[in-house]
Amino acid sequence: MEAEDMENSIAPPWVELPPDITSSILQKVGPIEMLKSADKVCSTWRRLCHEPAMWRVVKMQNAGADFWDREDDLEKICGRAVECSNGELVDLSLEYFGSDNLLSYIAERSPQLKRLRLVCSYNVSAEGLSAAVKKFPLLEELHLYYIAITKEAIETIGSSCRGLKSFKLNNQICRHPYIEYDEEAIAIAQNMPELHHLQLLGNKMTNEGLEAILNGCPQLESLDLRRCLNVDLGGEVGKRCSRQIKSLRHPQDPTEDYGLDTEMHDFESFDEDYPSGFSDIDLISDDDDDYEFSDGSNYSDDEMVFEY
Repeated sequence: MEAEDMENSIAPPWVELPPDITSSILQKVGPIEMLKSADKVCSTWRRLCHEPAMWRVVKMQNAGADFWDREDDLEKICGRAVECSNGELVDLSLEYFGSDNLLSYIAERSPQLKRLRLVCSYNVSAEGLSAAVKKFPLLEELHLYYIAITKEAIETIGSSCRGLKSFKLNNQICRHPYIEYDEEAIAIAQNMPELHHLQLLGNKMTNEGLEAILNGCPQLESLDLRRCLNVDLGGEVGKRCSRQIKSLRHPQDPTEDYGLDTEMHDFESFDEDYPSGFSDIDLISDDDDDYEFSDGSNYSDDEMVFEY
């Protein structure tokens, strides 16, 4: 064999790496690069990128206009990632994108989902979320940040996900108008009896709603009431919280560790249908990674079709 032929036959150094190291590298590359580039490097990488176990955890963030001209491009990537998981997806996090169509697509293909986190997914409606959670019977954690939601949606979540252990329903914080609203808290109390952890940052409930939660969620271990401006823990309800809750965050406790914007806003951000409404304000995440995933698949863009 000539020297030139021998040179060309030498395998690239990364092919010789142990599979577990290669998998770790691919997971750090990110889902977009995995689906667009990494699986085309060599047959070894392609095989690893197609293993469903690599996609049990999917975390994606819309990095902004510099990376994406259209949100549906990102949704298409997410949809392909869900296909790659082959039903093994257990942990999904979407930040600054998402829609009812995408949630429906995920719900049809992710029966093992246990954790769902949505941050500023403004195109996800209460109705869309309600329809999706009905297909997540194993869901244990649902974390919602600045998502428009109704008490009816909370009731559906509770009745559909009976094993729900952790629920976060965090709202934008506005100083005016000064609205009192206990319907969400009461819906949680009546439909989520197995909760261990509850975060309601910026909620407009009063002590009445808080007492309903204490009565309806006897297993509650941690309760975050930061920026719940209508709650007064100075009396008997405060003493009861101290006795019943192991980890209690008070309405005026600092929010430096929260990771998103918790500034008080003076403009109106509520409407009649969604008393816990939100506004399009700039939110800052503490997460260093724009997105993470765990394995790829050989689905082309043409095969991944959403109906909008």
